[in-house]
Amino acid sequence: MGKNPFNVQGMTDQAKGAKAVKAAKAAGEATLTSAQAIAKLNQATAQELTVRLHNIVTELTKNKDPKAAFEYAHAQVLQDAAKEVAQYQAKLFEALASGNQELTKIAETMIKESQHDLIHFVNEATQNAPAGTEPYTSIFKTSFNSTLQNFEMIRAGMADSFAHFEKSLQNMGDYSGIQKEGSAAKKSATKK
Repeated sequence: MGKNPFNVQGMTDQAKGAKAVKAAKAAGEATLTSAQAIAKLNQATAQELTVRLHNIVTELTKNKDPKAAFEYAHAQVLQDAAKEVAQYQAKLFEALASGNQELTKIAETMIKESQHDLIHFVNEATQNAPAGTEPYTSIFKTSFNSTLQNFEMIRAGMADSFAHFEKSLQNMGDYSGIQKEGSAAKKSATKK
């Protein structure tokens, strides 16, 4: 009888489990880093908003004329708020894009490692196949090649998905920039 076709050296369950744990840990770290960046951004924004609101209330209490207070609130407060929102969005998009890039790298690595493991498995299995099983190994290799094509389609789809996500973030950032420029132009026009 021939060799055992499924006695694959180096492909233990522990090694597979370790790779999966490593990949999950890397994805978790990337997600945590992104979440921490967003939390810091939110905290800084909340602190800035508190100071800004205090200054606005102080300024409004100085104005005894309701019309002057309204003009101040309309001209200064609303335009500054729009600018602050646009700046917050830009920072948020930056944090999200950074996390997205890390997750893309992790997914690419996982797919490449899976492909490598599968190629190694098939090579070992077909080399150790008993004599007379050539038609079966041929079918097996054909199925394997289809699987490799599926891996490539998954990788391409994943890369495309991440690219679309980044493009969406960029478009939203560009839109925020246009709004910020528009509010700055209105602000300078009202000062003249």
